[in-house]
Amino acid sequence: METIELKNKIESLLFISHKPITVSEVAKIMGIEKKEVEDVINILAQEYQEKNSGIQIIHADGKFQMASSSGSSEIVSKFLKSEITGELTRPSLETLTIIAYRGPISKTELELLRGVNCSLILRNLLMRGLIEGHDDKLAGVTKYTITLDFLKHLGMSQISELPDYDRLNKNNNLDKLLNGLGEENKEIKEELEIKD
Repeated sequence: METIELKNKIESLLFISHKPITVSEVAKIMGIEKKEVEDVINILAQEYQEKNSGIQIIHADGKFQMASSSGSSEIVSKFLKSEITGELTRPSLETLTIIAYRGPISKTELELLRGVNCSLILRNLLMRGLIEGHDDKLAGVTKYTITLDFLKHLGMSQISELPDYDRLNKNNNLDKLLNGLGEENKEIKEELEIKD
């Protein structure tokens, strides 16, 4: 793969990821060596720094993520405050409802149910403190659940107090879809897992 193409693809992965991503994860997705990934990420980080860009690549504990630069912190804070305190969009409400009734649920499962990429919606809900992610080490994915703050906001003491919770939490048709029964669903699920 050409260096420019490789750099563009890794940059896209860093941009789309709603959480820090490891060199190993990128190497596995790209089908290349970890050293190549490290080299490209370092080049990207240096380019952003040299351009005095509004974007930077931060890293800690072997994980990397795109973030706004320190010079943009004031304007970003204003924007995030309005995003956090503003009303939820319809897609955000739909995603939050699915997480409330079907959680813990992975990003791939959410996207299978909704039919669209949920990265930005998940980021927004996480920032608002309405959902939280837990690493499922067995499945190797992050599973999302609602938070106690979400329940508190609704004035409920437990999730089972949601309307029709028992019926919607145990929906057999959704279980079949999420379990990937049928070849078509397996293909969709595999395709979403590649994007995840």
